[in-house]
Amino acid sequence: MASAIMNMTSGAWDWVSGGLTVPFARAVVFGVHIDGHFVIEVLLVVVILFLLSRNSYNPPKKPLTEKEIDDLCDEWVPKSLHPPITKEMEEQIQSPILESAAGPHTVIDGKEVVNFVSANYLGLIGHEKIIDSCIGALEKFGVGSCGPRGFYGTVDVHLDCEAKIAKFLGTPDSILYSYGISTIFSAIPAFCKKGDIIVADEGVHWGVQTGIQLSRSNVVYFKHNDMDSLESTLEKYIRENSRAEKIRRYIVVEALYQNSGQIAPLDVIVKLKEKYRFRVMLEESNSFGVLGASGRGLSEHYGVPIEKIDIITAGMGHALATDGGFCTGSVRVVDHQRLSSAGYVFSASLPPYLASAAITALDHLEGNPNVITKLRSNIALLWNGLSDIVGLSISSNTLSPIVYLKLKKSTGSFKGDMQLLDDIAQRALKEDSLLIGTSKKSTLDKCGLPAGIRLFVSAGHSESDIQKAAESLKRIAASVLSDLN
Repeated sequence: MASAIMNMTSGAWDWVSGGLTVPFARAVVFGVHIDGHFVIEVLLVVVILFLLSRNSYNPPKKPLTEKEIDDLCDEWVPKSLHPPITKEMEEQIQSPILESAAGPHTVIDGKEVVNFVSANYLGLIGHEKIIDSCIGALEKFGVGSCGPRGFYGTVDVHLDCEAKIAKFLGTPDSILYSYGISTIFSAIPAFCKKGDIIVADEGVHWGVQTGIQLSRSNVVYFKHNDMDSLESTLEKYIRENSRAEKIRRYIVVEALYQNSGQIAPLDVIVKLKEKYRFRVMLEESNSFGVLGASGRGLSEHYGVPIEKIDIITAGMGHALATDGGFCTGSVRVVDHQRLSSAGYVFSASLPPYLASAAITALDHLEGNPNVITKLRSNIALLWNGLSDIVGLSISSNTLSPIVYLKLKKSTGSFKGDMQLLDDIAQRALKEDSLLIGTSKKSTLDKCGLPAGIRLFVSAGHSESDIQKAAESLKRIAASVLSDLN
C-alpha cells in the first residue's frame, strides 16, 4: 500500500484570467501522474451517467372518481373579470335611454325632452337629404362588406368620400376610418413609436390618451391650453437631450377641447413647432364643420395654412351626423396609415351608407354656410342667458358649441363636485324635460380638469329651446348651490 500513497506536488496548470496564473494540484497514484481537473471531470461524467440511468418518476395513473370530480368543481371559484360593483358604480351606470333619434328633441320614457347631450352641431341628424342618401346606398351596397379596406372592403363611395374631405379641407389626400374615436388612437401609434417624444396637453380626451399610451412613446404633458407651459416644456426637452435632433418629436393637441370647451391657439402652436422643430398632430372632432367662416376647422379660424399642420384627425359623428372618422394630410402621411394603422388595416370598412351620408352632409355645409351662423347665434344666446347663473361659471370659449359650466367654488373633491352637478342634471330632466350631461369619466380617463356640466349646442335648437335651458339651469342651480356661496 506504500506505493499507493499519494504525493501532492504543486502543479503548473495555467488559467489565464486577468493575467494571473493559478496553480492546480497534481497527484501520483500507483506511480501515475494524474491532474486534479481530470479527476473532477471523471466524477462529473459518472454523476451524469447515474442520473441518466435512473427512471423518471411517473405518478400512478389512477382516474378520478365522479365524486372527486364533483368536489373539485364545487371548490373551484373562477377569478372575477372585473372589480366588485359598488352602489356608486351602479348609480353611474344608470342613464336615460333614448327612444328616438338623438336630434334637438328626443324621447325618453315616452316623454319628449330638449336634448343638449348630443354633439349634433349642425342639426343634421334626421335631415331628409342625408336619410335619402343612406337609403340609396343601402339599396346599392347593402350594409357593408364586413372586410378591411385593404382586402375586399373598399367600394367607390369610400374613395369619393376621401376625395371630398381632402378637397373640402385643401389637403392632398385623406383616409377613412370605420369608427370615429378609433381614428386618433390608431393614427398616433402609426407614427409615434417607442423612443419618440410626445408633448401633449393635459386636457386631451380619453381617445387621445389611449393613442398616446398605445404608442409607447415618452410622454410629457403641459398645462391645459397654456402656451407658456408648452414653450417651456419644449425648450427644456431640447436643452436636456443631446440626441433630440435624432428623435421624432410630436405635439399632440385638440382643436376644441371636449373636456373644457377651450380652443387651442393654433397660430402660437405652429410658431413653437417651427422654432423647436416638432410635428403637430391636431384632433379636430369638435371643431370640424364648426370653426372658421366655412366650417373648415381650426386652420381656417386662425388663418394658418393647413399644410403647416402635419396630421389632422376628426370624427364624423359630431358635425356630419354620421359615423366613422378621417385623417388628412400629405400623400405620404395617408399612405403610411394604409399599411401600418391598426384601425384601418384590421377593422371592417366603414359601411357605405355612412360614407354617403358624410358626402351629403359636406355638400349641405358647402351649400348652406348660414347653418354655422345659426349655430353661433344659439351659442351666443345661451351665453347671454347663463351670464348670471348662481354658483356656476362658463369656462368654455365664446365660439365653442360645447358650453362648459364649472363650479365657482369647489367642494374640494372631484367626487363631491360631481354629486352636485349630477343633482342639477337629474332635476333638470325630471322637472323641466331638459336633457343635459356632466363630465363623467371612466376609471381609465386620466384627465385632471375640473368637473362640469356640458351643454352641446346645435344649429337645430330653437330660441325657445335655448331660453328653456338657461332658465331651468339658473333656477335649479340657485336651489342646489345656494349653500356654497
